Amino acid sequence: MGWLRPVVDRLRQGWLPVVEATLAATVSWALAAAVLGHPQPFFAPAAALIVLGQARGQRVRRAVEVVLGVAAGVLVADLVVQALGRTTWTVLTVVLLTVGLATAIGASSVSVVQATVSALYLVTVPPSTDALVPFRFVDALIGGVVALAASQLVSARQPLAPLLAESRQTFAALAELLTEISEALDRRDEPAALAALERARRLDAAVDKLQTAVLAAGEALRLHVRRHRHIGRVHALDASSRQVDFAVRNLRVLARAGVALTRLPVPSPPELGEALRLLAEAMRCAGEALAADLSGQDEAADRYAEQTDVAALDAVRTAGRLLTRQPPLPIIMIVGQIRATAIDLLRGVGADDVAVLGRVDDALGLPPL
Repeated sequence: MGWLRPVVDRLRQGWLPVVEATLAATVSWALAAAVLGHPQPFFAPAAALIVLGQARGQRVRRAVEVVLGVAAGVLVADLVVQALGRTTWTVLTVVLLTVGLATAIGASSVSVVQATVSALYLVTVPPSTDALVPFRFVDALIGGVVALAASQLVSARQPLAPLLAESRQTFAALAELLTEISEALDRRDEPAALAALERARRLDAAVDKLQTAVLAAGEALRLHVRRHRHIGRVHALDASSRQVDFAVRNLRVLARAGVALTRLPVPSPPELGEALRLLAEAMRCAGEALAADLSGQDEAADRYAEQTDVAALDAVRTAGRLLTRQPPLPIIMIVGQIRATAIDLLRGVGADDVAVLGRVDDALGLPPL
């Protein structure tokens, strides 16, 4: 029964999409068939499933695309069927025209597929009533609206909660990576440094999840009229997430240089590990600053931003002392990445771009530009 545990775990973690899809498809069908009396409401559950199949943050856009795709596909198919009847040439013509027109206007792949499926359905399934064409458009509209409603049920009360959790988790992961690298350098432990490098290479997925969470939160707030005041904060975190992306790239280079340093016949200077630990603290404070800002806790956000500033500059200042000793190339590379990461962190918490460069370089001991 060992195979059963992974199955149960996957269901436990992924039960929400299953429930959303089941409810949305069933309710869409019921509304179209039982309430509105549509004879073949195929597109109602189909549209609901297509919309819910998209990542959170893209569902409003996809719902519009599904409805427009159905309308375009039905229009093309209706014209072609009236001209050619229902033959093999009709199928060829409908697919060619639908895909060609959708591609020519720059439609997304979802719109292209939805328009083509709608057109083919109209060609291959004869309508039971003359009013079936508008029924299909309305069915798609019902499915899209129900899918959007179902996707917001969990986040209706706290639409920012998933984004807060994802933000904290991302910054915690970056801080843990810095701590892991510092410990590997302190112990001159090459296997640990290699493990840290492998972990750094996987951090792109964390950034992608954070950016997806930003999109999802923005979409959730747009569907909650009373929460429009938070959208500006979400946009600010969106800009910060781009700085996180830059920081991840810096840390990947830093981790690679750390591996090279553990292979040298000289120990890592203690200042280097201390600088990395200070940078890890700055990373944690930056995460808390952004979370507090997103929650509307302005005083806490300012306090954490100030702590980020102090820790990041201390990290750069500590690392900069090593440049006066003619260090080996891996140390120079690590110091450079500490500088770059500190800049990204300070920009991420809203510091002025021009001022950040000057203050960081001053902490590093570089002459002003």
